[in-house]
Amino acid sequence: MNQHMRPEPVPFIDIAAQRQRLGKSVDDAVARVLNHCQFVNGPEVTALEKALADYSGAKHVVSCSSGTDALLMVLMAKNVGPGDAVLCPSFTFCATGEAVALTGATPLFVDVDETTFNIDINSLKRGIATAMSRGLKPVGVIPVDLFGQSADHDAVAAVAEAEGLFVLDDAAQGFGASYKGRKLGTFGLATATSFFPAKPLGCFGDGGAIFTNDDELANALRSIRVHGQGSDKYDNVRLGLTGRLDTMQAAILLEKLKIFDDEIVARNQVAERYARGLGNIVTVPRLAPGCTSVWAQYTIRLPKGADRDAFASTLKTQGIPTAIYYTKSMHQQTAYRDFPVADGGLAISESLSDDVISLPMHAYLDEAAQDRVIQAVRSALSA
Repeated sequence: MNQHMRPEPVPFIDIAAQRQRLGKSVDDAVARVLNHCQFVNGPEVTALEKALADYSGAKHVVSCSSGTDALLMVLMAKNVGPGDAVLCPSFTFCATGEAVALTGATPLFVDVDETTFNIDINSLKRGIATAMSRGLKPVGVIPVDLFGQSADHDAVAAVAEAEGLFVLDDAAQGFGASYKGRKLGTFGLATATSFFPAKPLGCFGDGGAIFTNDDELANALRSIRVHGQGSDKYDNVRLGLTGRLDTMQAAILLEKLKIFDDEIVARNQVAERYARGLGNIVTVPRLAPGCTSVWAQYTIRLPKGADRDAFASTLKTQGIPTAIYYTKSMHQQTAYRDFPVADGGLAISESLSDDVISLPMHAYLDEAAQDRVIQAVRSALSA
């Protein structure tokens, strides 16, 4: 008797295909670490930091244990604390505001641009005024290069300079992208990124890095990531963390970095094909002038009135996984709803949380799989 068979699922992010491509190079890299047994601060860590500096153009790279710790370590180095306010977009992963709150400072949430999903400059200005009206001292801003596209760093820098704020770029999803011909990693005081496995440049566990051209900041960060140690490891000169990147993860990242640019090209080809196939039925992501993206996610907006849950369920039956980043913006979440928001509200963030949905995106998504995704989306919305 014939049975209806569900189609093989399309991988949402295909780490296994990348692993197959890397093959023996990763095996050999891991074996070298197992043989020399320098599992903490081994030679691969130093080599990775140099390779990342060369790649980004940053003077210093300080690797660390996660993207969250990358943000937190910079805030700690800047002595951010109670009474201070740091401006953050609300439509982002919680780590952006979480790092601020962990210092005892106040994350003040601002809105995002409806087209790029990145920080809205007018809302940022209102947020600074809101902070001061509440007796808080605005000290910094954390723009996010969301879903892989660079924020408008010139506009952010102009506001920050006028108000005396430092800029900490959250490139957890955007490392590898560029803004006006410059790769992310050299904007503002520092740039933080994540090497979580699902990121465009991801390791096989947790990891992160901080990029800066500031010598004093780099020295402080190297101290903070090892318990705040000074010249003697038993003379700790500041509060710190256990924030080091594993040598094993550094070895893996060195191999992945070798194919990173090739993978970025492939991701952009997928994004361009999605845009051609879906641009007349959903709102597809658009790049701002002068910006490139590494397409950490390919996030569409459904037409108003569309049932997002039903849409996702329909795609799932056809083997097409989806994800929603983010069902709630930060200011709507339980842990953050009591923190202040910019005067005028965050209407765009709230609207995005209601209608965005992300489709499969990775460098190993072949045209046949892309066609399946495009057809499934079109069918689900025309039904």
